[in-house]
Amino acid sequence: MIRLLRTPLSRGPGRLLVGGLALVLAPSAGWAAGDLEAGKVKAKACAVCHGIDGIAKRPDAPNLAGQNDFYLAGQLRNYRSGKRIHAEMGIIAKDLSDQDIEDLVRYYAAIEITVTLPE
Repeated sequence: MIRLLRTPLSRGPGRLLVGGLALVLAPSAGWAAGDLEAGKVKAKACAVCHGIDGIAKRPDAPNLAGQNDFYLAGQLRNYRSGKRIHAEMGIIAKDLSDQDIEDLVRYYAAIEITVTLPE
């Protein structure tokens, strides 16, 4: 059992620091367990909205390319469980297995993104 202590850092702006540190230190199960090639095949079903390259084709869909694996796996699980609500993603994610999620996460997280800052 994890016991949360009430400290100055557990309230207010310090909570963000503690929460962010927990995310950085948390192990990322999706990255290690996913199969890149299987994820590439499964991502074809996502391409209509998110693009096969992970760059969204619809203005209401997020880019998945280069996305943090821990975050992406969590969001897919939230859609699957109904914790996060979205009409299309709720339907799509409900049939995803843990392995499907890990494979998709492995593929999208492995896409390299370059950024050019404006001058």
